Amino acid sequence: MSVTVVRFNLVDPGATPASLSDRYKAALEMAAYADDRGMTTVQTEEHHGAANNWLPSPFTFAGAVFGATRNIAVTVSAIIGPLHDPLRLAEDIAVLDLLSGGRLVTVAGIGYRPEEYALFDVDWKGRGRLQDELLETLLKAWTGEEFEYRGRTVRVTPRPFSDPHPLLLVGGSSKAAARRAARLGLPFFPSAHLPDVEAYYKERLVEYGTEGWTMMPAAVTPLLHLAEDPDRAWAEHGRHFLHEARTYASWQSSDIRSAVKSAATTVEELRTEGVYRIVTPDECLAQGLDSYVLHPLSGGMPVDEGWRSMHLFCENVLPRLKSL
Repeated sequence: MSVTVVRFNLVDPGATPASLSDRYKAALEMAAYADDRGMTTVQTEEHHGAANNWLPSPFTFAGAVFGATRNIAVTVSAIIGPLHDPLRLAEDIAVLDLLSGGRLVTVAGIGYRPEEYALFDVDWKGRGRLQDELLETLLKAWTGEEFEYRGRTVRVTPRPFSDPHPLLLVGGSSKAAARRAARLGLPFFPSAHLPDVEAYYKERLVEYGTEGWTMMPAAVTPLLHLAEDPDRAWAEHGRHFLHEARTYASWQSSDIRSAVKSAATTVEELRTEGVYRIVTPDECLAQGLDSYVLHPLSGGMPVDEGWRSMHLFCENVLPRLKSL
């Protein structure tokens, strides 16, 4: 069966504190509904200082999802590794792993926005070194044994639930990221469909004598929204998808390779492009995808419209996917 994902970044450019609270609560209710219907994964992410309220605290959100669900995994894709204190992150992930019984998946990247590093007074130029330190520290911390950290002996408790440690992938689109993953024997999560970088990763595994695997997005992984009348949905709600697409485009330089990358400047261009797709249940099933990624609250989408999309997918598409 295909992987089924519901994605939340909680963006809402016009939110008040009260409306944003309602959006967060709705996301948790949607996660519980997706879990009850047998969806595979909740995906969330991390960005800081965004005017449109992009979720900055994915692990806090993940903890709330775990409290509302029983089986669904939560993938944090991706954290901006160098912005986190390594020891505290090791503790937070261990606690979430224990709470969830091993349902947390963490993808660690280095980000692409210098503004986020400036916000936390972290050296942008030293991000590669900081990422190496973070990953190495996590792997040592989760053993529960003492180890040397910045010139002193430390020990992190409790040990996580998962053995040997919670699922941790190295994300990115560069050879440096692939090399880092191979050196540490960690799985690699390319940020787009990048066979050349995957091949480089496999070569480095042989060089370092380590083992690993790749979780690579398909060549086409559209963000989906379901509607009985896609023309109506595009007319009424296309601006929400465009807001997110334009936000991403404003952050990404020309050399960034991402599975979600749009050059559209109008709703019409966005619809033609196909990165975001509004489809009927039958059209959704006909996509024939390896991964179905729903984005019900994209770019400030009204909560009731998000629920319509969730209901159409879970009641009209998901049962048919399970029978294939």
